[in-house]
Parts: sequence; C-alpha cells; structure tokens
Amino acid sequence: MPDPPATAADHLETPVPGTALHPDDVLQLVDLAQRAPSVHNTQPWRWRLDPAGLQLFADLDRALPATDPSGRELLLSCGAVLQHLVVVARAAGWSAQVRRFPDPADPHHLATVDLTPAVPAPGDTALAAAVAHRQTDRRAFADEPVPEGWWHQLAATAAVHRAHLVLVEPAAHRVVGQLAEAAAARIAADPRVAAETRAWSGRPAGSPDGVPGADVPAGPDPGDVPARRFATAELSVGVSPLPLRDGARLAVLATTGDRPLDQVEAGEALAAVLLHATAAGLASHVVSELVEVPDVRDRLAVEVLPPGLVPQVLVRLGRLPLHSAPLPRTGRRPAGSTIDRTATAGTTPGSGTYPVRGG
Repeated sequence: MPDPPATAADHLETPVPGTALHPDDVLQLVDLAQRAPSVHNTQPWRWRLDPAGLQLFADLDRALPATDPSGRELLLSCGAVLQHLVVVARAAGWSAQVRRFPDPADPHHLATVDLTPAVPAPGDTALAAAVAHRQTDRRAFADEPVPEGWWHQLAATAAVHRAHLVLVEPAAHRVVGQLAEAAAARIAADPRVAAETRAWSGRPAGSPDGVPGADVPAGPDPGDVPARRFATAELSVGVSPLPLRDGARLAVLATTGDRPLDQVEAGEALAAVLLHATAAGLASHVVSELVEVPDVRDRLAVEVLPPGLVPQVLVRLGRLPLHSAPLPRTGRRPAGSTIDRTATAGTTPGSGTYPVRGG
C-alpha cells in the first residue's frame, strides 16, 4: 500500500518544557481533534480557552431533539472529540489531564483539560495520524476475517475507558438484523426524525458539517437494507445490509450505567476503539439506529449482551476490498469557529499565551 498523504497530524510541533500554551497551539490541536465522529456530523461541541484550561461544552444549538431526545448521542459525540483532543495533544508533547463534569451547577460543562508539556510515548504519533485518516465507511467490507488478537486489543482499549466492546457472535447476527429492521421501520415512520435526517444529510462537497451525499452508498432498495435513509446517496458501491452479507464483524459498545458520565466515557471509548482500528488498517462504520429506539435498545441488551450491560452503539469493523477508492473527506468546522476565548489579565485574545498546569 502507498503511504497515506501527509496531514496536519504529521507536522505537530513538540513544546519546549516549561513553556506556556499559545492560542495557535490550541487551534491546531482542536482543529485535528474535531475530526472525531459525531451523530449526523453535527459536531455538537464548543470549547472555551481561559486561565483554568481548555473547557469542553455541549452545544445545544446542534442537538437533534427528534433523533436524540435524551441527548445521549450528543454526549457520545462530545466524548469522542474529547478523546481525540487527548490523543493529538499527547502526540504534540502535551500530557492531558481531564476532569469530567467539573461544574455541578452546569451539566453542559462536560470537561476541563489541563495540558502540561510531556514527552510523547511510543505509539502516540501513529494514533494521531489515525485521527486524520479515520472515516465512517458505509460500504460493504471484504470477506476477510479480522485477526482474533485484534478483537482482544480493541476490547482492552474500550476497557481503559470503563466501557465494554462485546463482539456479536455469528449466531446472533440474524437477531441484530431483525432489530435493525424494526428500528429502521420506526425511524422511517417518524416525520420529525426524517426531517432532521434530511436537514443534516445530502450536503455538497466542502460543507463544514452534516453528511455529504458523496459518502453514502446508493442502494440497495429501502426494503432490503434496514438502515437510515439519508437525503442523497451518490456512492455507486452498495452498502452491506444487516444481517451481514460481507466480511464485516459486529461489536456492541456498552457500559454498566447510562448516566451522562457513562455516555461521555462511552464516546471516549468509541473514539479510542476506532482510532486503534484505523491504525491497524481496519475500516469502521458506527450504526446508531438500534439504540435510538428505546424498546429496540432494550431488546438488544437482553438478546445480545451479557446481563448488566447497556448498549451505547453498534460498530461494523472489517477490511475494505482491494483497490477500493478512497472516500471524500467529510467536512469539519474550523477550530476558530468553535473556540470561545477568554483573555487572561494583560493578554489580548488571539495574541497572547495562556497558562498550563506545570508550565
């Protein structure tokens, strides 16, 4: 395989120990971190840079009240971008200390990230490169098994973030397919959900958010594939329906609880799993329909998972067929539009430096 094209992740600069964090450094880190997956690519987060550190907030203006009435997928999305930030910061020479839900009075203040100069560990650069290269791939995968050892490594990665990655055994694929069909039918019958899907999909190339039509495979017919129907589908390669008709394997990312903290940590676990899979050369597709319909989600827990686990999202993992064309890159908002800057005393926003712990 040819080497992947160079990206911003390949040019991260390592800070000098004892120096302060400059706003331009933050812009670079956040710009890369925002390659994280999010529901309908809504990117429902905002950042604040102030003397206390880099703060992460939920952006309720980008919530999906019909698709995601509880805000669970919004928190998963924010957890994913938080994990991406930690990964790119480490590769750039910053140790990231995360405090989740630091303000009991503000449930939308999701995390504070304190950055301290540190020496990157082995593997940090490869994961940061995976941040730039990871994409959601809805196409059919090759009929090529994923090495068993990789499943254990990905499960261990999820466990670091207090989540469980449960491989769906082949005997349970038909059950998952039936649940997917039930969920798809319920979603298609809700006009409010359909309106949100139309609003956030079918975007033209270059759009900074939403799902572009160029990333959505055309067909099979709606009656054959139990999956979300986006506004525009331009890819000529068909999507693999559930139950599986390709070489992909299914895994359910689950938690032991379903509090906001569990959901943010599940998003961190999801991002970590996807980055390690990308670094291993695997393609991935996050399937959220089954957990968007409450009774289908309950059945998924009972019929597929061990007792005591709550499903957060379903993931397809596998390898692409040889000579698969690369997908167009989905757009992201520039970091400058998602960061609110609060100046320190004697500092002009955008031109000064901001203190970091231990700096």
